[in-house]
Amino acid sequence: MSSSYLDNLPAIFRQDPFAGNFLQAFETMINGLQAEIEGVADYLDPMKARSDFLPWLSGWVALTLRADWDEATRRGFLQQIVPLYQLRGTRAGLERMLELYTGQRPAIDDAFDQVPYYFQVRITLSEADPDLLRRKQDIARAIIDQEKPVHTFYALQVAIPTMRLVSVHFQDQEEAAGRGRPPLLILGTNTLLGTTSQSL
Repeated sequence: MSSSYLDNLPAIFRQDPFAGNFLQAFETMINGLQAEIEGVADYLDPMKARSDFLPWLSGWVALTLRADWDEATRRGFLQQIVPLYQLRGTRAGLERMLELYTGQRPAIDDAFDQVPYYFQVRITLSEADPDLLRRKQDIARAIIDQEKPVHTFYALQVAIPTMRLVSVHFQDQEEAAGRGRPPLLILGTNTLLGTTSQSL
């Protein structure tokens, strides 16, 4: 079987069968490499790269991927880290980094005139598992430590979904007050269901 590369050579070289066999080895090799070359762009795209390639790709953008991040978090950070480097050390950059990790926009309050260089960060997490909560809190703290200006200090507040159900029921509010117990909680009247954002 002769190589199709013979068509690109002068006619005198096409007459020798050795030339066709010799070029066939190169054609086989190059055609195999061509498929690999066409897929190189996927290695550079954090959303398409193989998962085992993500740590190497993170080295290109000076990002260390934590071992306890899931794959979606790793890909999200890698995809947006280069534009975020322009915002490093700013409130907007810190908000975006925490939002990438938690999936929710954090509340950052830096209006403390009495305490210079101080700010508070409040994030809301959807999990109530203590171990997972502690791990996510540690990661959020590591992100803040890395992204904040070096001369500033902060407090981190983590809100989690909680609810307490009271099983004791009193007929009226006066009876509850007479027994020294809290009044009946009525949703929508004196109780709200959800989270509120407040600075301490």
